[in-house]
Amino acid sequence: MGQAATQPSTNWHLKENAREHRTSKFSSEELIVRRGQAFTITFNGTERPEQNLIFIAETGPKPSKATKTLATFDISSTVSKEGWSAVLQSSSSSSVSISISSPQNAVIGRYRLSVQSGTSSPASLGTFVLLFNPWSSGDDVFMPNNAECEEYVLEEFGIIFAGNKNHINSFGWNFGQFQGDILSICLSILDRSLYYRQDPVTDVSHRHDPRYLGRVLSAMVNANDDQGVVLGNWSGKYEGGKNPTSWTGSGEILQSWKKSGFKPVKYGQCWVFAAVLTTVLRCLGIPTRTITNFSSAHDADGNLRVDEYYDADGNHLERGADSVWNFHVWNESWFTRNDLGSSYSGWQILDATPQEESGGIYQCGPASRHAIKEGEVDLDYDGPFVFAEVNADCMYWNYDSATGKKTLIFSKSTEIGYSISTKAVGRDDRVDVTRDYKYEEGSAKERDIFKKARKKLGLEDKFDPTAPKLEEIEQKPDISGKFKVAGSLEVGKDLNLLLVLENLQSDAKTVNVNMTAWSTLYTRRRVNQIWKDSISVTLAPKEEKQFPIKIKYPEYQQQLTTDKTIQVTALCHVEDGIQVLVKRNITLDNPGIDIQVLGEAKVNKEVVVEVAFTNPIDTEVKDCTLQVEGSDLLQGVLELSIPPLKASEKSSTKFKLIPSEAGPKHLLVNFSCDKFPDIKTFKMVNVIN
Repeated sequence: MGQAATQPSTNWHLKENAREHRTSKFSSEELIVRRGQAFTITFNGTERPEQNLIFIAETGPKPSKATKTLATFDISSTVSKEGWSAVLQSSSSSSVSISISSPQNAVIGRYRLSVQSGTSSPASLGTFVLLFNPWSSGDDVFMPNNAECEEYVLEEFGIIFAGNKNHINSFGWNFGQFQGDILSICLSILDRSLYYRQDPVTDVSHRHDPRYLGRVLSAMVNANDDQGVVLGNWSGKYEGGKNPTSWTGSGEILQSWKKSGFKPVKYGQCWVFAAVLTTVLRCLGIPTRTITNFSSAHDADGNLRVDEYYDADGNHLERGADSVWNFHVWNESWFTRNDLGSSYSGWQILDATPQEESGGIYQCGPASRHAIKEGEVDLDYDGPFVFAEVNADCMYWNYDSATGKKTLIFSKSTEIGYSISTKAVGRDDRVDVTRDYKYEEGSAKERDIFKKARKKLGLEDKFDPTAPKLEEIEQKPDISGKFKVAGSLEVGKDLNLLLVLENLQSDAKTVNVNMTAWSTLYTRRRVNQIWKDSISVTLAPKEEKQFPIKIKYPEYQQQLTTDKTIQVTALCHVEDGIQVLVKRNITLDNPGIDIQVLGEAKVNKEVVVEVAFTNPIDTEVKDCTLQVEGSDLLQGVLELSIPPLKASEKSSTKFKLIPSEAGPKHLLVNFSCDKFPDIKTFKMVNVIN
């Protein structure tokens, strides 16, 4: 036995290494580097330093060479392509500088590094964190476009699109992947997964693979199955937690999860799950973005069709598990698919919203976006579910609860998957990526792909036996109808609509129309009936008539959900003809808030910001609060109380920021009161040195 070496002291060259590895934005005392790229350390305390040094890098609970969680390597003259290597930079009698490189497919996570000299026991040099490297051409997450790398890995601000297909709106989100101890929290998410609990050694050995990690994290970001990060709630009632619409960033959610001793944070809905997953994946170095799909199908029974049921009055019935959401948000992450072949590499769909189980737990993806577009629904993972989200067919049924009889009103193949949207690279604009998910809706190619997908699932001839044959479904109705919006769609104002009915035939038609309006969640689940009416109409040959509908603010104000959505339907019973269902989903806009930065924003200097809101209704609003956050502008989330506001009264609130870094930064503001919950806006603040 040689004598124990004295404990060396290590200089990790944090600043230089972080700059080289693009990890400078992490606020950490620990070295954070990317795999497949050299980093330099200097240490002292070994005698005759450059002689016979052996380095040991290890991660996980039982490191071994077989699982690639343990590497031993000595000093060599060149960087190894395959394994870990150490190249001598310089040495003196008291210290030695070494350049260490990890392989391009190294397991990511926190490593312990030690050094052994001669026959002495290994001496610990400390720990460092190894991340994915999208800038390195040999890495599975390599992204050749530098601007995209900057956006999808380093950008902390995002824009999430919401609303509905007729009326897209958006709000800002602070991903905050470089804040405080978010990286450590992300690593502890991995160590709390079911996969890790069942077999820690195997789980850690798979952490070189973005496909594996993406799937594990899609399960861990929701709290189902595994005490994960966020608990979903779509009830419209959010006691005991925060309303999903009130969050403005992931940092607060991840910090709360850790502070509570890893109890699920209440509450989330799809955009919260997607935003938190974006934060975790960007933090670990996997290029990731949020994607919003409008009129998104939730096909619960895997037949690529969505069945919707209505009663004779035109009320939407909660029958069957299928549904269509006004919008749904998921993720795309960028990596190669060695398991499927190179044509399926690139953007992969991951979804952390707990909708359907996959492999017995609530996880979804990664599904290759290219495979979805081509109808290759038999490839891993969850292809049929994702395909249906963007391209299911809709079947509308009339259901008679007395007899249990259902009659098909009509079917539509162009109802699902509109305006699939994401934030532009380097700009605060919307980019439409629908064509990357499917061929043009209604084109022969798109129909062929739909048939191909059904065939792959063995569904070509399976159709509901009570329904007429597909050819008969597209029966030509005698009339057509639509709802038109007349005037503004704003909370606090009356809702003015027109029901437009047109007789398509050359003889007169009598039509009995049952109309209802319900407040809904964005998932279109009905919550409260707001209004109903019925009319009887005679339409002359080829005549078009308009019927104005007014729903006054006091009628809907108490019934509205925080999603601010209303569904209006008109079921038209045509005498001696087939029924026609007219429906429209409406998303109301909040009144605006205004942000002014008073003066120049400079690094480490105070600057005052003013936020103004005018009460647009003729009653007082109370319980007013302001929530503000923004990476590099202020620490954490600032919350301010604001006095009640009388009718038409304007409030102006001032607060101070001390920016910590130069460049374009985004300030996110959320104003809430009893009548207008969660009015969100953001402002770009250009910080100068």
